Formats: sequence, C-alpha cells, structure tokens
Amino acid sequence: MQPTYVPGHGLLRGRVATVTAAAGTGIGGACARRMLEEGARVVISDAHERRLEETLAELRKEFGDDVAAVPCDVTSEEQVRNLFTIAEERFGPVDVVVNNAGLGGTARLAEMTDEQWNRVLDVTLNGTMRCTRAALSRMQPRGRGVIVNNASVIGWRAQEGQAHYAAAKAGVMALTRCAAVEAAPYGVRVNAVAPSLAMHPHLAKVTTEEVLAELTRNEAFGRHAEPWEVANVMVFLASDYSSYMTGEIVSVSSRHP
Repeated sequence: MQPTYVPGHGLLRGRVATVTAAAGTGIGGACARRMLEEGARVVISDAHERRLEETLAELRKEFGDDVAAVPCDVTSEEQVRNLFTIAEERFGPVDVVVNNAGLGGTARLAEMTDEQWNRVLDVTLNGTMRCTRAALSRMQPRGRGVIVNNASVIGWRAQEGQAHYAAAKAGVMALTRCAAVEAAPYGVRVNAVAPSLAMHPHLAKVTTEEVLAELTRNEAFGRHAEPWEVANVMVFLASDYSSYMTGEIVSVSSRHP
C-alpha cells in the first residue's frame, strides 16, 4: 500500500532554511519542498548548477520568491561560506540547516583506491562537517538554530562494497552527537536521520535491479520509502515539536540493527 502525502501544517512558518544537495528528485529536493510547504523560506544548493536551476524554476512556480538557489560544492570551504553569506543576505539569519550532500559508490575494499575512499569521505563526512561548522558559527552567537544531518542505516550495519560510504555515514552519526553536546549550551540542536532505501530516479540509474530488489525485500513494509517520507522526519526534527531532542539519530527504516 502506498502512503498518502501529508499536507503542510505551518510547522516552519517564519523560518529560514538551507538544504544541500537539493537539486532533483532525491531526499534533498523533497526536503526543500516539504519545508516550503511548511512555511519556511528555503535556499537550495547543489554542486550541479544546471539541475539546481531547473529545480529552482520548478519550485518557484509554486512558492515564488520564498525559494532561492546558491551553487555549492561542499568540498570547498569557500563555497560553503558563500552559501551561508548569500542565504543571510537574501532571507536573513538561517534557522535550519539540512546537510544532505553525500556521495556513494561500490568498490570492494581490497581493490578500492585512495581516490575513491577520499572522494566519498570528503563529500559525505567532511562536507557535513564544513556545513555544520559554518552553521554553528552563526547560530551559537544568536542562541538558536537547528541542524539536521542525513546519515544512513549503513552507518550501523555492514554491506559489501560499501566500506567508504559506511565509514562516512558512521562518521556523520558521531559528528552529529559530538556537535550536539557542544551546541546545546547555546540553544542549538543537532540531530540526524538514517534512511535505508528511499527510491528516486538517480538511485535507480546507479544501482542494479537485483540489489534494489534485495534491499526492498528486507524492508518491513516490503517497499522502498518515498523521499518525502524521509523529508517528513527532517521537518519534524527541524520544528519545535522536537524541541527536547538533540544528538539523536532517527532511523527512517525498519533496518535499525
């Protein structure tokens, strides 16, 4: 049975949010849309400028000037700083940061190159660190703000050919917990979601049908998650409904070990 899309309830009305890797039909794009539907003004970013402009044009048809776009490669400290600077110039202080950028790939560890390992960790873990650091430097002096990181259930469990991605996502989980402890005295919360299988066209292109079928069979509902189902949990963590939650990794899956 397919889930029913839930309408917005104004949970983020008046907030300013940024979402990385938000171009296209994946979790980032779904999160940006859900936050707009919940009343936020949203700055979307992505390293793929063409897809970013296409996503911006599509969202503006519905949300007008409440959405803006800033190209950003999270492996570049300069571009990360620029993202926050432009977001604040456009909409004011950023209340919510969603660190969604990540890079996968499949390679057995014995054959994995340093380049493959470093690239996945630089985007997925180091990129999350750069954006979290930039967000905290702005949120902590104001005494408010929320950071939501995108981890993965693979950070808890093993999967063949995914040593680099699993290590990066486990690192995101540890980063989330440590950042939360440091930020709590300033009134800033840091949490993460851990999805399993959220299907979108790009994932279907880079994953074999056999692997997708096996992953789907392992899910309790016997189906993949819709990206907006993960985005719903991100919205919850960004909202005041989760005001006493920080340092948590919320599994959006039945695959928690």
